[in-house]
Amino acid sequence: MDPITSNTAARRWTRFARHYVEMVIAMFAGMFVLGFAQSAAGLAFTYQSDPELAYLLMAFNMSVGMAVWMRFRGHGWPATLEMCGAMFAPIVPLFPLLWLGLIDGMALMVVAHVAMFPAMLAVMLRRLDEYAGCAR
Repeated sequence: MDPITSNTAARRWTRFARHYVEMVIAMFAGMFVLGFAQSAAGLAFTYQSDPELAYLLMAFNMSVGMAVWMRFRGHGWPATLEMCGAMFAPIVPLFPLLWLGLIDGMALMVVAHVAMFPAMLAVMLRRLDEYAGCAR
């Protein structure tokens, strides 16, 4: 591989990694900002008493943060909605485990949070050219 091609590939993977970090920051920003607003409004659900609602609300808050940042960065709606879907996808196999009593609400939250990161990575790898080149 010649130096120019190598340098270009390195820049693309650096952009890809930077975008991943940006998504994680936006995800947590949405979770904290909207979570605080919901708590202030008296809409507090706990993982012990209302694990389904607590998780879905948290995933929604994370999705809002990521969607705002992705649209700001120039990504289209398909990529944005796929990334938001990565916040909800981990719950598909976990809710039945919760309902069967195999996990509790706190385990649901921990496993789902951990699963979100590879789900986001899978979404980004699906659109490698978009994320490695960054839409904007």
